[in-house]
Amino acid sequence: MINLSNIQHFSVGDGDGIRTTVFLKGCNLRCPWCHNPENLTADPVCLHYKNLGKTETVGKRVSVEDIIPELLEDKDFYETSGGGVTISGGEPMLQAEEIFTLASTLKIHGISVFVDTAGSVPYDFFKVTNPVLDGYLFDFKSADSEKYKKIGGNLTLVKDNMARLMADGIPFKVRIPLIPDFNTDPDSVHAMCENLCEVGISKVDLIPFHRLGTSKYEAMGQSYPYKDTPPLTDEELRCIKSVYEEYFSVKTE
Repeated sequence: MINLSNIQHFSVGDGDGIRTTVFLKGCNLRCPWCHNPENLTADPVCLHYKNLGKTETVGKRVSVEDIIPELLEDKDFYETSGGGVTISGGEPMLQAEEIFTLASTLKIHGISVFVDTAGSVPYDFFKVTNPVLDGYLFDFKSADSEKYKKIGGNLTLVKDNMARLMADGIPFKVRIPLIPDFNTDPDSVHAMCENLCEVGISKVDLIPFHRLGTSKYEAMGQSYPYKDTPPLTDEELRCIKSVYEEYFSVKTE
């Protein structure tokens, strides 16, 4: 049984082409900028949108057979756009066995499957899913081990997992969330570039910070730590991108 949050159709920022994103519940990190706070816990979460007069409960356990028909509805769009299904979270790799079952079934139907992960899990989890995936979208958040510890992650583990994926010939894209006051100052940017070079990375995707999750925190009765943090200006983003371009081929999402 998969611990499912929700299914989002016609996603264009979760991999190549038009994709359907399957969000899973549960995460082992606690990033204060997270825009899917409802997925931090594996338990169901009630969201009450006061301005809309709407209440919804997010989170249920379903079988693969339950959701396959919905994922197949968009197969024509996958084929014409080079898209497919992306499994996200939370941290989906905490449900590696369930991902294996879901991805195996989708592959029978010729559908591309990616997993969006922060990579701070034992590599044994990747060994379970590697054979049935087309690749990973792999977040890299900092080159500072103490900063990783503060959000519940492990820098050494993350880098080792990237290196092992490369050694095993498993495709993955490195995606870097650009978080103000966390990893966007010049020293942090250079350190991240150098760390990724050590692993052998040649391409990165930059993901500018946004506050699209603000309403979810309000609906959960929680305060969003980044609610007053402005997005990067065009000039700030240009400067950051120019540094990454000294090291890598760069795409900005």
